[in-house]
Amino acid sequence: MRHERVDLGLGAELELYIQLPSAALGCSGARPAVLICPGGGYAAVSGREAEPVALAMAAEGFHSAVLWYPVRRGCYPDALVSLARAVAWLRDREEELHISGAYTCGFSAGGHLALCLGTFWDRPWLAELTGREAASMRPDGQLLCYPVVTGGEFAHRGSFENLLGARAGDPELIGLLSLESQVTGSTPPSFIWHTCTDTVVPMENSLMLASALRRNGVPFELHIYGRGGHGLSLADERTMDAGGGGIERACQGWFALAADWVRRARAGDSPGAGR
Repeated sequence: MRHERVDLGLGAELELYIQLPSAALGCSGARPAVLICPGGGYAAVSGREAEPVALAMAAEGFHSAVLWYPVRRGCYPDALVSLARAVAWLRDREEELHISGAYTCGFSAGGHLALCLGTFWDRPWLAELTGREAASMRPDGQLLCYPVVTGGEFAHRGSFENLLGARAGDPELIGLLSLESQVTGSTPPSFIWHTCTDTVVPMENSLMLASALRRNGVPFELHIYGRGGHGLSLADERTMDAGGGGIERACQGWFALAADWVRRARAGDSPGAGR
């Protein structure tokens, strides 16, 4: 495995876990790359949603990467520019690194960041900020894990306050970054999961997103689990917190479902909207 960090500027780094081709192992072809955006409320980047997830993705046969994005107060739009640069970086090296498809995987506020790129990748202002063509920044699909979506009734206020800093009271920016209102037909196919007992980022965030995807004809798959708190990551012993929490067996199946979804999406069998 090739493991290294790449400086993306703006205080962001891309940590790579690239599978080396091996004819002996029957894996000499190209693989999907899953780019992970850990959560942390835009105040930190959670290690529980970083390397353990990357290694789990690698164990599924994918290339993986972690985006260590800027989280200083008022980090918008730098965090988004960093993610756009990261996807474009992978696109530029598809042949060199044997990459076939780039998928984002965002947790909580990292889900908001991934969805920002999924909804804004073709906006002219993002091309101006990054100096990149829109197509180079578009993910092929997005895995959204208990994502922050809305700045409205069901908002996780702390994420918006950290993201916008002194501009957190600007209704125009809150409207722009309430992503249920930014979904279009060009938003990438999406895999979403949440728990109905999440008291930090209410499941309504995912329900509102699913409704917007359906209205716009974007393929998606939505899983709502009946129990489990926020920030579960893999929901097993690999990502339990310092107190031994964060293990929820009822939710552990999300990862196998997500990996299968990536394989099907790569094969052109992306799930139909609402199915």
